[in-house]
Amino acid sequence: MSDLAPFALELGIGAVLLLVFVAGLLAHGEDRRGIAWLATGGVLVVGVVALFVAPAGPALGGMFVQDGLAVFAKRLFLTATFIGLLAGLSLPDRVFARRAAEYHLLVLTSLLGMLVLASARDLILLFLAFELMSIPLYVLAGFLKRDAGAVEASLKFFLVGSVSSAVMAYGLSFVYGATGTTDLAKIAAAATPNPLLTLGLVMALVGFAFKIAAFPFHMWVPDTYEAATTPFVAWLSVAPKAAGFVALFRVYFEGGGDRAAAWVTTAALLATITMLAGNLMALPQQNTKRLLAYSGIAQIGYMLVGVAAASASGTAMVLFYLVAYVFGNMGAFLVVEALARAEGSEATTAFRGLAQRSPLLALAMLLFLLSLGGIPFVAGFWAKLYVFWAAIEQGLYWLVLLGALLTVVALFYYLLVAKRMYIEEPEHQGRVIVAPTLALSVMLCALGVVVLGLYPKAVVMAALRVAAPLF
Repeated sequence: MSDLAPFALELGIGAVLLLVFVAGLLAHGEDRRGIAWLATGGVLVVGVVALFVAPAGPALGGMFVQDGLAVFAKRLFLTATFIGLLAGLSLPDRVFARRAAEYHLLVLTSLLGMLVLASARDLILLFLAFELMSIPLYVLAGFLKRDAGAVEASLKFFLVGSVSSAVMAYGLSFVYGATGTTDLAKIAAAATPNPLLTLGLVMALVGFAFKIAAFPFHMWVPDTYEAATTPFVAWLSVAPKAAGFVALFRVYFEGGGDRAAAWVTTAALLATITMLAGNLMALPQQNTKRLLAYSGIAQIGYMLVGVAAASASGTAMVLFYLVAYVFGNMGAFLVVEALARAEGSEATTAFRGLAQRSPLLALAMLLFLLSLGGIPFVAGFWAKLYVFWAAIEQGLYWLVLLGALLTVVALFYYLLVAKRMYIEEPEHQGRVIVAPTLALSVMLCALGVVVLGLYPKAVVMAALRVAAPLF
């Protein structure tokens, strides 16, 4: 049994996946929401188990490692997936009632890919895990196959994703050719890098940039976010991106060894254009999901500021930022979903007078917007502050100044939504009815934003502990 200890969480999700598959085969009738409850409950159980999982030694000849970083990331993935599945339990579309087994099998398969990716310390396993995570996402984006917009968004997502995967695989082949190994530990110990190794890592960075939706590899994001179902988009906006950052840390910091500092300039430039593009393109948006899509691109730019620091402190603060981002961004999307079900619109104008109609829902949205905007004292404030501080420690003053200025720009479109909620008159009267499971998901996100805002120390210290061994 000790040989299986490093794979405990993967085996747990595999068991849930198998149960959902069998339940789908045995289920009858048009409404199969019981399968959705089974999948959600299974993820919750595995998430609770993850709280007691301790780091273990390497397995599969060093290809798979259950270290502190892997455990931290897996808890994050499981939390985000549980919230996303919980919010999706009450989706009104009959397609989800009839095809609940297919939907949840795809989500669980992608989650399994994320769990493996967090532990991958070999280029081959890392690439396979990336594909196991990504391919179900292409299908989920177009799950409503009778919706032309969803199909178009799914196709765009698939085409761009396939090209980025091909470029990544080609780049990783150069890394292998230059070092003669796919083991990240051995790559880190390799001799002085040659042009072939540098070319390979640059090409692989294109694939990573797509996974985290950094500019200019963000093309799939706005259309996919607008067309796909909102609970799925809420999960898509955080979990795969977190997995992409963890893989990036593995390859460029753990696999880079003493050469990690060489990527500072590249990461800083990528952070600059991503922050600029995300914030500027968010300004004219009238659809709230598209606004949050471009806002998410800008948030990735802020996280890349921590990557540019190329230090244990910078890496740890990106991990903390990801935790805060899970609660803030997923919560904002889920409030949009609640309002869209009631009003039939995802436009920012649908938020008019929400504070008069549903004060608690408006307060939750305000908390999420303040967190995304970095206002004291909610989770996002500490996330941005710590990331900027890590960059200052490495002398990246110009990047921090730009990030601070663009944070002010971002407040314009975040507070525009707040203005609609609290100042403008409502177009319709009556309280916004929110399904119980969706309301619980919003409450969990709001609780996470508030608790991390009031007491960030526990997560910050945990992130510092798991980031230190990378350097």
